[in-house]
Amino acid sequence: MTAFRYQALDLSGKKTSGVLEADNSRAARALLRSRDMFPLNVAAVSQGNRFGQLFRPRLSDADLTLLTRQWSTLLASGLTVEQALAALIEHASSETLRQLLAGVRSEILAGYSLRAALDRYPQAFPTLYRASVAAGEKSGELPQVMDELADYLDRSRALRLKTLQALLYPAIVASVALLVIIGLMTYVVPQVIAVFQQSKQALPWLTRALVASSNGLREWGWLALLLVAGSVLAGHRALRETAVRRRWDRWLLGLPLLGRHLKTLDATRFASTLAILSGSGVPLLAALEAGRQVIGRLPMADAVAVAADRVREGQTLSRALGVSGLFPPLLIHMIANGEVTGKVDTLLKRAAHLQQAELESRTAVLTALLEPLLLLLMGGFVLLIVLAVMQPIIEINTLMK
Repeated sequence: MTAFRYQALDLSGKKTSGVLEADNSRAARALLRSRDMFPLNVAAVSQGNRFGQLFRPRLSDADLTLLTRQWSTLLASGLTVEQALAALIEHASSETLRQLLAGVRSEILAGYSLRAALDRYPQAFPTLYRASVAAGEKSGELPQVMDELADYLDRSRALRLKTLQALLYPAIVASVALLVIIGLMTYVVPQVIAVFQQSKQALPWLTRALVASSNGLREWGWLALLLVAGSVLAGHRALRETAVRRRWDRWLLGLPLLGRHLKTLDATRFASTLAILSGSGVPLLAALEAGRQVIGRLPMADAVAVAADRVREGQTLSRALGVSGLFPPLLIHMIANGEVTGKVDTLLKRAAHLQQAELESRTAVLTALLEPLLLLLMGGFVLLIVLAVMQPIIEINTLMK
């Protein structure tokens, strides 16, 4: 049977959509009519027509983690991949997830492997996910691989949430500070300064600078905003070019604090990927290629590609990765110990855990420093505004005495 996506009208004339399974499109339309629905559009989930191309499912991190956990449990209980998918479709929490799983099941029923079925939906299933599933199929340990995948996704999601939560308060403080400063410069300062200008008093240089800044912000603030927006869009488009992005990533990695943070983040992803794939029996070179694809910074991805070539020539992985100097020493030492003891996957997993703990600790420290810095910066701007307003008043009082 094949999964079909449909749009139909019920007896009340209300449009409805969903997924059903039938032998062919004619049987699917007949099934809809038997349910008192008039079919408008019926297409196979895997069909490459216009209706199918519009369906580009994306899963949130939480949904993908939960799906993988449930999938692993069903497979471990003895169900086949097809039976597990049928159970997941029946208990899917959303129509998008139901259509996605129905499409995967349709591909499997057509004779494709699970990896090939997942390849049809790269937006929903990342490269690491599909590579791990392929390894699980080849080794016969798909339930265990899915369980490790769920653990990895859960850790990655927890790290992202902690980072976002840590940056939320500084972002709110920065936004409020910016709004306060703009309000002072465009509304409060002009009204206060107007009093001194009417008295034809010679204003101090700080006050004159404040007046010029206020006038410029009111008259040309919209142009500055457009320039900033245009610069951001131009930068985003420029980063699509590999050469530009490589130079940008190299500059980021060279920064004192942020560079080390980004290196550790990519090294954690890389170590987790290698741990899952090598533990599933994937050849080292194939695992390195999958690990290269999950790295976000191009210089580090290039370093992995060079390391793969050296491993192919007979060099050890630890020495091949250590030459670049981009990966944390902890990861290199763990790999070297694993090569000696024959437990590379175990030590890679431990290295990933240690690096994730380091990321969480460093994020907490950086955000703890960022909050008072933002407050000091806001206070400094407000202090300059107050001084610029108070200096003419102090001079007037001095002259009156």
